[in-house]
Amino acid sequence: MKLYGMQQSRSFRCLWALEESGLEYDYIPIKLRVSEEEPDSAQNPAYLSINVQGKVPTLVDGEMILTESVAILNHIGRSAPESGLLPLDNIRIQAKHDELVSFVLAELEQPLWSKGKHTFALPEEQRIPAMLETAKFEFAKAVHTLEHLINENEFAVAEKFSIVDILLAQTFNWAMRFEFDVPKRFVDLRDNHYKRPSAERALKLVS
Repeated sequence: MKLYGMQQSRSFRCLWALEESGLEYDYIPIKLRVSEEEPDSAQNPAYLSINVQGKVPTLVDGEMILTESVAILNHIGRSAPESGLLPLDNIRIQAKHDELVSFVLAELEQPLWSKGKHTFALPEEQRIPAMLETAKFEFAKAVHTLEHLINENEFAVAEKFSIVDILLAQTFNWAMRFEFDVPKRFVDLRDNHYKRPSAERALKLVS
């Protein structure tokens, strides 16, 4: 497997999962917003040939190419079932896992990306500063909902570290970096999961 990524973007969750899985892989750093002539640019024709959007992550596994982070996470989990990243042996736990993954992507993460788009990612003429307050409101609402979706246990699903925990920890890390209000419970969640050896190894690769 080859994972193309950039620092602590969404590709980091895939890198973390690879470290957790024990699978063999190569990590290839990619730079965004640099000249297409640079070989490691996301706009270089060689990279665009495997990811037409010029974004990260991209996972290449043989002839298969995946460019969505959760699809990559699921592929890693299925490729290393012994890792427990996906709860494959219980259909009800699997359903809860899928619900939380969907919630993180659709509700918890979106206000963060909205802030990112309207502060640096979009062209200046397309940015709407007033929506930043809306993003704070939406994030607070999502956090309140999450408090009712997960219990007080160490892990989100079935007493075992899983893809959901990677997504939650990285999303709250993202929120802290973007200066959103994060309750102490979820700051602690982020801190505890980022102390895992797999997370520490992944952080070294992107530092």
